[in-house]
Amino acid sequence: MAQINIHEAKTHLSQLLSRAVLGEDIVIAKAGKPIVRLVPVEELLQDRILGEDEGLFTVPEDFNNPLPEGILSAFEGSAD
Repeated sequence: MAQINIHEAKTHLSQLLSRAVLGEDIVIAKAGKPIVRLVPVEELLQDRILGEDEGLFTVPEDFNNPLPEGILSAFEGSAD
């Protein structure tokens, strides 16, 4: 595991990214204390398609009705 200080990371970011993509564990430290780790992205997210799930869910008629008292108090942090 390579531990790099912030200044060195800024100076050599492209090289560090290449090393991380190849599987090397790169840790960036501030004042000798590890703060982040560079890791490659596992898989890229695909673009979302607007309307792709149309018809899979119907909003219930009572969607905007007030919550029952027990559920409401739980959200407000006063559940018994």
